[in-house]
Amino acid sequence: MAKQRGRREKKTAVRERGAGAEDPEAELSYEQHEDQEVEEESISSTKQPSEFSTVFFGLVDSSEVDYFKQAESTLNVNAFENDQERNGFIGSVLEESRGKELKLVTNQICSKLMERLVLFASDRQLKHIFHSFLNHFPALAHHKYSSHVIETLLVRSAALIEKELAHNYEEEELADSEEFDNEQDKFIATTTMESMFIKMLHSFEPYWPSMIEHQYASHVMRIIVLILSGKELPSTTMANSTLRSKKSKIARKMIEIKDNSDFNRAFEVPSSFKDELRKSIKKTIVGWDTKKAREMAIHKIASPVLQLFIRVEGIVDRERSLWHLIFLGEKEGRDSKEEGFVEYLLSDPVGSHFLESVIKNDGARMKYIERLYRLYMKDRVLKLARRSTTGVYIIQALLLKLKPGEVEHILDAVIPELANLISISENQNIDLAKSVIDASISRYNYRRDELIEQFFIKFAPNFEPHEPDGTTTEFFENVLQLTGSTLGNTRDDWPTAEERRRSLFMEKLMEYDYSFVICAWYNCIALSIEKFVQMCTHGVFSHVIEHALTVKPATDPESKDILISRKKFLNIFSGQIFTLACNSYGSHIVDKLWDFTVLLPMYKDRIASELNSNSHKIKESTYGRLVWKNWSMELFTRKKFDWKRLVKEQEEAYYADGGEGASDKPVKEKKPIDLKMEELYKKQMGNDKRPGSALSGSNQKKIKVRGRNR
Repeated sequence: MAKQRGRREKKTAVRERGAGAEDPEAELSYEQHEDQEVEEESISSTKQPSEFSTVFFGLVDSSEVDYFKQAESTLNVNAFENDQERNGFIGSVLEESRGKELKLVTNQICSKLMERLVLFASDRQLKHIFHSFLNHFPALAHHKYSSHVIETLLVRSAALIEKELAHNYEEEELADSEEFDNEQDKFIATTTMESMFIKMLHSFEPYWPSMIEHQYASHVMRIIVLILSGKELPSTTMANSTLRSKKSKIARKMIEIKDNSDFNRAFEVPSSFKDELRKSIKKTIVGWDTKKAREMAIHKIASPVLQLFIRVEGIVDRERSLWHLIFLGEKEGRDSKEEGFVEYLLSDPVGSHFLESVIKNDGARMKYIERLYRLYMKDRVLKLARRSTTGVYIIQALLLKLKPGEVEHILDAVIPELANLISISENQNIDLAKSVIDASISRYNYRRDELIEQFFIKFAPNFEPHEPDGTTTEFFENVLQLTGSTLGNTRDDWPTAEERRRSLFMEKLMEYDYSFVICAWYNCIALSIEKFVQMCTHGVFSHVIEHALTVKPATDPESKDILISRKKFLNIFSGQIFTLACNSYGSHIVDKLWDFTVLLPMYKDRIASELNSNSHKIKESTYGRLVWKNWSMELFTRKKFDWKRLVKEQEEAYYADGGEGASDKPVKEKKPIDLKMEELYKKQMGNDKRPGSALSGSNQKKIKVRGRNR
């Protein structure tokens, strides 16, 4: 962790990241909470409790390390013929580890094996593992390596508790009592997971106040709170997961430990858990006053746990005691100390996370959020939106949470300055732009024209589709930042998360207004053919081209200007159809051209002719064969009249679905296509196996291709 600077540097930093040097509110906030930052430094340096820092469960000798390391590799590869064979292997490893669980789980190498065993263990094996830890949970939760295993064990335990509630688990185990090797195994198997879980909670009771500030134990505490409240247990590898730290998520991916089906879902819990949740929260915050609660809210480690407490406290406390310990009551007016604290939350990275979380909290009372907004944020929405690392996230949360009238007030302040708020070079505030679009749509396209104008000012100020110099690539460059991206790289790099984020934003723009679709067409025209083909075959940017082909105009789909622009756009595909049809990503684009060329039969015929001229090579390609099928090329080559009838039927269906002139062109009765030809290409082609294809058969095994699933 980087060394923290002194008070003067901190004061300067707060001024710079806040409303600016001329903003007296930011300076006032710092002065009021300068003493809290000093105390936070001392809190963040709190050491582990001495009783746990000296706990030692023994060393794993070299021969044991080799065996367990090999067992971990075997489970990682998962080269078993069936689940039965794998279960037998797990049983033998668990038998070998019996009596050694504590020293294995605190060993850096062997803890990975223990986590895999927990993930794959049967219900009975899981209870054995849990029972072996029963008197040592507090010490294990405070340990760097064992805490990860405990987190996974608790999630699987929650699933087992739900099973016990669903049927009489105890009677089933007693019926199988003849399988038990000894009385202890029988006792463990017939003891409910609920009772063992509650016994574990009681062992944690003396340590709740210190666990909330502990680097490792606080993560265990988060899972316990989610389980007791019956909330969803998110994946340990998701970017927004509340279970693991960033370092832990990265490490978990590197060692290829994947969550099982018990993650990303909520479990039914017994009624006794409600009382345990109430006791856990009370034990944690016992003796707290307002000052202490606010210190914990901005504490780097304790803040995420406190966010969960506020999220679930409505389940066990109708008075919301913790909320009122941090903030004043809903009927209270402006308070100078509370104002200083809220200002600090709006300026501090940790504090802004806390405030954003409590605003988004589904269980939060609206009157609490509205009071904070009305007293401390409403009059300076634009100033907060300019704080790109803190306040802007609060504005985004408020757009999702507040009532329609207040949402319109925020839009009135933000939309006129949106072009200035978005920073292209520093990748800032694109998420704000997306939130503003969603808020505008939710308010029946509130200030839509002005919002579109702001986006054009920022991303495509020189776009003029009817002028000779209207074909520029500035829209793509400003939004997608093609220069410097993985487009056309020779190292075969994976598309980056930032590229996915930006391409999704461009797709959102195109869905919001059709003028951005036309702008994308002209940007494609301005690209070199080589670069355009690279975009069509890129794992992320190909989605942008697909969107440019599939988004439908809201009005006048057959207007002269749109048809002319479509023809210009289609011209750049000439000579590239074969290349795209044989590519995993480009083949999707060729599929989309079938619908895009409706009412343009000459272009449809031109594309089909290009496919036919390369028929042998296309049929040799997996993706080419699928394009061949989707374009009904067997009819084109052998029954050209029937193929043209397909084209005509597509036009008639287009008018029947509400296309321009639908009332003037009645739908003709369809004649049956040659059934033999139809059966021929159906038998010839299998299911669509391309990554991300909408044509894939439901019984077809999915294949994962990097960059396609976003």
